[in-house]
Amino acid sequence: MKATSWTRKGFLAIFLFLTVLASIFVLRHIEVKRLHYQPQVNATIIMPRVSPHHIVNRSFCTFQPLSPQDALEERLILDSIAWPATPVLPSPISLEQTTDPAHSTFTILPGRKGGQWHVGDQLEVMIQTFDFQGRPKKSGGDFILATLQSRKLEAGVAGQLVDHQNGSYSAVFSLLWEGDAQVEVTLVHPSEAVTVLDRLNREQPDRIYFKSLYRSGSVSETTICNVCLRPTQQPVCNYTDLHVGEPWFCYKPKKLSCDTRINHFKGGFKQNLKVKEEKLFQRWRLVLPHHTSWVPSLSLLSHGTESGPVTLRMSSPIPGLGAPGDLQGGVNMKVSIQATGSSIATVLSKKEGQLKLKTSSGTSVPSGYYYQGVWWTLGGTTISQFNRSAITQCLKGKVVHMYGDSTIRQWFEFLNAALPGLKEFDLHSRRQVGPFMSLDYENNILVTYRCHGPPIRFGLIPTRELRYIANEIDDLIGGPNTVVVVGIWSHLGTYPIEIYIRRLQSIRRAVVQLLDRAPGTLVIIRTANVKALTLYETITNSDWYSLQRDKVLRAMFKGLKVHLIDAWEMTLAHHLPHNLHPLPPIIKNMIDHLLSYICPHKGG
Repeated sequence: MKATSWTRKGFLAIFLFLTVLASIFVLRHIEVKRLHYQPQVNATIIMPRVSPHHIVNRSFCTFQPLSPQDALEERLILDSIAWPATPVLPSPISLEQTTDPAHSTFTILPGRKGGQWHVGDQLEVMIQTFDFQGRPKKSGGDFILATLQSRKLEAGVAGQLVDHQNGSYSAVFSLLWEGDAQVEVTLVHPSEAVTVLDRLNREQPDRIYFKSLYRSGSVSETTICNVCLRPTQQPVCNYTDLHVGEPWFCYKPKKLSCDTRINHFKGGFKQNLKVKEEKLFQRWRLVLPHHTSWVPSLSLLSHGTESGPVTLRMSSPIPGLGAPGDLQGGVNMKVSIQATGSSIATVLSKKEGQLKLKTSSGTSVPSGYYYQGVWWTLGGTTISQFNRSAITQCLKGKVVHMYGDSTIRQWFEFLNAALPGLKEFDLHSRRQVGPFMSLDYENNILVTYRCHGPPIRFGLIPTRELRYIANEIDDLIGGPNTVVVVGIWSHLGTYPIEIYIRRLQSIRRAVVQLLDRAPGTLVIIRTANVKALTLYETITNSDWYSLQRDKVLRAMFKGLKVHLIDAWEMTLAHHLPHNLHPLPPIIKNMIDHLLSYICPHKGG
């Protein structure tokens, strides 16, 4: 009887053990399938962790833990892009001790052989900065750009800057054409402004904020969303992507659940500069002569380049002053620095026997240059010129997927306009947002565009269209007839650089996996570019922010079987005004560069 009892108990124990084991297997299998098939969104609720009165700084911008390898890479990248120390700002701020481009100067240093330069040599320029009182600056950290131009030859090349961290800078130029070459040096931001820009990203990464509409039946609510949400007593909906780990949060609606979110849009901008910090970002200044009247219209008194100076006459009475005024370009934001002596060097033909471009220690060769309005690369793929017929022949049988911001959308729009056989299929998408798809049925060409996932400052985007680039690439089959184009930088400028690093790490992982399963796939990465700056553009999308992200992107994809299109140098070296969306002649050169990667030596 005891044996029978033990046997039943034994069988029961074994049965229970097997049942639990089977349950664990089934639950695990279900979880794997759930993770694989469900939409990659985690609409969970996060309860507040701190008091709304907690003093908030960078700590409210949280990051997921990285693997040891990714963490090491992040530290190395942060070290490589570290900006020279910038001064602590006094309170209240005064311009007197800040960098003044009007007092600052540059000098062309003599060539090694009596001031002569030949094609293939390097030209060196010494820049000395002074403050508004005319005293030499003793520290570095100013953001300066330099180019070498020939308007007659439609030639231009970007200079390589060296900060000596004592108020002086060197600009080194590769001499790539014969004839006159004019040096142009621009102070983009004084070091004191860089101090502010750096602080804004650490303390106010949510200064551009976003919103989402939630709707269920007749009930709707709108809440604020961002990568970084300030802690309050309000619960938070967590929309972190389950596949790539990209974070996104919204404050939970009071009446609706997290899964009733239907769209995404830019909510607004909060300008929280400290007292008088705006003085560090002045593109114009008002000069008021005596005994004249002022009217609302503006007339151009003197022309200037993108870096200035430009003078506008204001000719109607100024309320309360009754005096006219000139708006002069040239305070401390994208302002030209003038030369002591000549700003022009005459370049002679290449010396006999000179085989390659000379470089100074500590500087690098530019990626390319303009000559006769055409972009020529230095090393790598030869750039061909493509007319409409050549573009069609190049793309015949190809599928081109474009992912990114509006600067990538420009390329899609260019191809749409250039190819008569490429017809856009109406997906009923918003013009700014996409997605877009165009097809040339006769030549078997498919071109698509999709914007990157949040943060993105476009207008209304349905949540179903919020896609991360890494996820899109993971869904591609790839192959020798597939081209993938990626450009992402502008919309992530207001956040700590770690967020951009992690975004690129996820994209890179997807690219590596794509190239592993389909080695013939062509992947092309577009870098950041320079742009015109207003106060708003500067504190949300300054060229300084873009330069930092440009450096990160180059480091991240270095050594991979991908191709870069150097939009930074292509916009900087061109004589046209800087623009977030480069002007048509620059876009044409970029498209020729793109097509030269797809179809080497097949231009028309």
